[in-house]
Amino acid sequence: MRHTKTRVLVLMCIAMLLGYMPWYSFSAVAAYLAQDFGLGAGQMGAILSVFQVGYVVIVVFTGWLADRIGPRRVVAWATLLAAISSTAFLFLARDFASILVLRLAVGLSCGAIYAPGMAFLSSWFSPKERGKAIGAYTAALTAAYGGGYLVAAPLAAAHGWRVGMLGTSIPVFVAAFIVFFLVRDTGPNEDSPGNSESPPTADIDPSSYGGTRRTLLAAQLLISLAYMGHMWELYAFWGWIGPYYVANVLHAGYGEAQAVSIGGMLSALVIFAGVPAVWFVGSLSDRIGRLKAIIIASLASLIVQCTFGFLFGRPLELVVLVGLWLGFWVIADSGIYKAGLTELVNANRRSLALGLQSAAGFSLTVVSPMVFGNLLEITNTKGIDPTTATSWGIPFLVLGLGALVAPLATVALRRLPEAKLLSRDQS
Repeated sequence: MRHTKTRVLVLMCIAMLLGYMPWYSFSAVAAYLAQDFGLGAGQMGAILSVFQVGYVVIVVFTGWLADRIGPRRVVAWATLLAAISSTAFLFLARDFASILVLRLAVGLSCGAIYAPGMAFLSSWFSPKERGKAIGAYTAALTAAYGGGYLVAAPLAAAHGWRVGMLGTSIPVFVAAFIVFFLVRDTGPNEDSPGNSESPPTADIDPSSYGGTRRTLLAAQLLISLAYMGHMWELYAFWGWIGPYYVANVLHAGYGEAQAVSIGGMLSALVIFAGVPAVWFVGSLSDRIGRLKAIIIASLASLIVQCTFGFLFGRPLELVVLVGLWLGFWVIADSGIYKAGLTELVNANRRSLALGLQSAAGFSLTVVSPMVFGNLLEITNTKGIDPTTATSWGIPFLVLGLGALVAPLATVALRRLPEAKLLSRDQS
């Protein structure tokens, strides 16, 4: 059974790695798109945000649907739609309005993959190993984001932005094939014969640990609130790290093509730094408890985030080193919020609960990239190409301050009886 669980996790991680590469392909080729279509920083922020709108709009519905028809089926069809919509962008993008619509379509498709995928893995892994499993899945997601930069930016510099984005679209068809044909539906924690684990389908009884239905609901809300603070910081940071690094490389005296290529590779490195982080901190949460791990990771990120933008124009080596620190910690706790929520809800509502939490978190990612872009214009020049901006301190500071919600909500959750469900002994 262990071999089967491992096989399923590996296949799902490969599918995530290939399937989410289009997410930041737009940011990777942002400099070329800004030139071709005359896009300013505010419009770029709107495009980043509308992608998140698509995610938020669809994620609750697909969570509900996954509880009824099975999460694997939802993940498979959504991955196929992501492949089709991301490829369509290459041929149909004509202006700001069409780009908004096309990126919305990709966001709608991607919104049906991650939460049902985590619910699917939760059926294979018990709570004592779920942090590691969901951490690995989130690590694959993180690698996909970095892969978008790593593949699209150099290809775009050499052959144009369409070729760059095509390089991140073709792998999604492979991901769809994997989920459709190579992954089995039922996990051993649900109804497999001979399962030695206690099935997670029984309702949670708050009286068994000194809680009530009200405190259980409060715990669910607080861990989701903490997740919202985390998401405020994370996706705006990822979405704007590309233009930020391109601007730094340009400021250092490189030509435009070199700046796009180098900036894209540096951005990929920063995102890739989070790949081991989510697995490591997710595994750590299985040992020390979910809440301790969240507090450690969130504080390690947001404190540095507040100063990161003020490093613009400093030696590239320093900007890259600090970016790598942020890249590690900004995503490190992402899987823990999900793993923790699965331990606070009944299994037959797990996909819906994860969908609701994702919608709450991603609703902030609709706002934060746009706020970042508008602040960038306010502190520089309205309508400026973001890769030529020189004042970045305030936008990054706002990301860090908003992320304070995560540790504060987590400290409040530690005061509830439900903290026992998320402790080392229970995890």
